[in-house]
Amino acid sequence: MQAQIPQKLNVRESSRELELMYGNGDAFCLSSEMLRALSPSAEVRGHGQPVLQVGKKNVQITGIEMVGNYAIKIIFSDGHDSGLYDWSYLYDLCINKEQYWDDYLQQLHTAGESRDPAVSIVRLV
Repeated sequence: MQAQIPQKLNVRESSRELELMYGNGDAFCLSSEMLRALSPSAEVRGHGQPVLQVGKKNVQITGIEMVGNYAIKIIFSDGHDSGLYDWSYLYDLCINKEQYWDDYLQQLHTAGESRDPAVSIVRLV
């Protein structure tokens, strides 16, 4: 299957979203928080042991760089900039956004963590 390549990318600063527009007329918005939490970087994917990203609710996209003809590197306000988002991964995030988001929220809940920065949930044992 050939990768869907966006024809246009637009960072919506006020809503903290990345808008992706495709040649077939499809348009999607992905939140900065979701892109940061699901970064394809080794820091997040953890070399086989994924590292749950917490406190990323207010993160913003501060820059985007092209990587050849196959990917973009997104720079985030928390300093993270090591994930390369190839076209296939971005399109997968777009079309499966609800499932990925639900899974992420469930992982946070299970771990007793929060989307909000500097919030710790204390568990009584």
